[in-house]
Amino acid sequence: MLEFWKKLIESAKDVELVCWDKTGAIPREKFLEMAKGVDGIICMLTEKIDSELLNAAGPNLKVVSTVSVGYDHVDLNELRKRSILLGHTPGVLTDAVADITVLLVLAAARRIREGIRAVESGKWTWSQTWMLGVQFTNKTVGIVGLGRIGSATALRLKPFIGDNGKIIYFGRVEKPIASSLGATKVEFDTLILFKKMKSNVILVNTARGGIIRQDDLCRALSEGMLGSVGLDVMTPEPLNSNDPLLKFDRVIVIPHIGSATLETRTLMANLAIENVLSGVRGETLPHGVKMKKIHTSSHLVSVLHYLIV
Repeated sequence: MLEFWKKLIESAKDVELVCWDKTGAIPREKFLEMAKGVDGIICMLTEKIDSELLNAAGPNLKVVSTVSVGYDHVDLNELRKRSILLGHTPGVLTDAVADITVLLVLAAARRIREGIRAVESGKWTWSQTWMLGVQFTNKTVGIVGLGRIGSATALRLKPFIGDNGKIIYFGRVEKPIASSLGATKVEFDTLILFKKMKSNVILVNTARGGIIRQDDLCRALSEGMLGSVGLDVMTPEPLNSNDPLLKFDRVIVIPHIGSATLETRTLMANLAIENVLSGVRGETLPHGVKMKKIHTSSHLVSVLHYLIV
């Protein structure tokens, strides 16, 4: 796939491509070296775009294009000061992330991590009460942020909860799609505060790792305040293999692969290439971030799509 993207950029006769084509994230020192004098940068979530990197790139840099929807790894203030454009890849992750959100919800509810371990360790047994999980019939699904991904997830979960189940959500404003989903808007702490949750609640986060305080999450798990947890995002990433979260049998952690389908990653790469080529040519970015209008709190709320069941 990398070769396909390289050919796509190289087909633009007015652009010279400098590419890190080895497996894994580019080492910081190499990134700083390769950035010198460039007009545009395509980066991943693993690359920190800060004053050090921008200083290394120099005054020719016109655009940073991240192959991601989020841009927590980018220092927006530093880009603003230098009048550097920022492109991202919105609107193409919806199905992939909604799918993996539902996967985590189901896996957490049915104790899949524990089940796999039992098979692998030779502890597969049977009794009337062994490995009991929960099903979703007549349950309540809570979603923070009923945007594209949140609503796509709700749509996927509706058949599981049935006609007597409920969908509730928190958002800054009423969402038009809520009525077709049968979803009801509620206040934030009605939905999310650990101490107000039922002790068998399932908590899933596929949005941003930083929106959940992991120390509080561990404490809630230790005190029996949560049933099970599924995480595709966390802080830091990669998560240390000795992290306290991993000691809990009912916590399922996967390595930030919400968008990791061939179809979605191809679309993301194409959008990122469109952004960087437009930026170096002095054109409007087709998928640019309007940095002057961003307020951190509202941006966070708009991208949350974790669930409480």
